[in-house]
Amino acid sequence: MNQSCSLWLVVKLFNMRNSFILLVASLFALLFNSCGVYTFTGASIPPEAKTISVLYFPNKAPMVQPMLSKNITEALQDKFRSESSLSVVQRNGDLAIEGEITGYDTQPIAIQGNQTAALNRLTVTVNVRFRNRFEEKANFETSFSRYRDYPSSKSLSSAESDLLPGMLEELVQDIYNKCVVNW
Repeated sequence: MNQSCSLWLVVKLFNMRNSFILLVASLFALLFNSCGVYTFTGASIPPEAKTISVLYFPNKAPMVQPMLSKNITEALQDKFRSESSLSVVQRNGDLAIEGEITGYDTQPIAIQGNQTAALNRLTVTVNVRFRNRFEEKANFETSFSRYRDYPSSKSLSSAESDLLPGMLEELVQDIYNKCVVNW
């Protein structure tokens, strides 16, 4: 095979490969633009939605942990700031989240033979109302709960600092998923 023929073949293959890459990229662009805005975090947000409001979660649980309302509200706001293109606004967002803490309970589990608990369980429950201005069928009101067990030899106040961060992270992820991830 002479050099000009080899060069022609290389140019042809290069053009075919670039055409294939362009075709695949175009298909992905069409797929991701057809049903809303998708992010690599899995969120499906209507393209016209630009803002979200997360109202303060009052603590209406019988037992109150003083920082829980502030922590869950700020964690939700931070989640939407970091994992979506939505701007967080004070009120009347295109998407809106509000709710309250309805449960903050500790109870004994794993009762031993001498009628004492080997473990206690801390449970946090929040009730959430979500409104999507553009897709009413996405609106919901649901309760979310997470729990952690801790040794009965530890007091609740000493266990909270170890347990709450992970529980809040999971609650916020659950709420985020229900609001904007359509798996």
